[in-house]
Amino acid sequence: MAPTDDHPGEQGAQDPVKLLGIRETALSLDEVFRAVGDDAAGGTALFVGTVRNHDGGADVDRLGYSCHPGAEAEMRRVAEKVVAEFPVRALAAVHRVGDLAVGDLAVVVAVSCPHRAEAFAACRRLIDDLKHEVPIWKHQKFSDGTEEWVGAC
Repeated sequence: MAPTDDHPGEQGAQDPVKLLGIRETALSLDEVFRAVGDDAAGGTALFVGTVRNHDGGADVDRLGYSCHPGAEAEMRRVAEKVVAEFPVRALAAVHRVGDLAVGDLAVVVAVSCPHRAEAFAACRRLIDDLKHEVPIWKHQKFSDGTEEWVGAC
């Protein structure tokens, strides 16, 4: 069979990783959703992580995210791992750094696959691996004046 865009992973196929980034500016759901548009995909799953107003029983006022200089390369590695495991047609992931307020978008990931079950599974793997493997750290600031780093080694 000759390589085509209909058979991801074959030589000559287009890269399904359409958008990756770590940004100091507000994230756009529309940008991520447009990035994973694919006429051959029957399912697209999108996950949005927002800053919540509590953690561990304490009220959160703000968060600050920071990352290692190699974080985008690690994000690419995670994305390629997901593409190798699932029949991904298109994938996108963006994470915010800097100071964020409650309700702000912190991370947006999306995956398009031929079927919905694959899209859900690939999207879950993408966000789970991104959170566990990409060196991005969260600095929580609580309303009682205390602070806590999460994910920093």
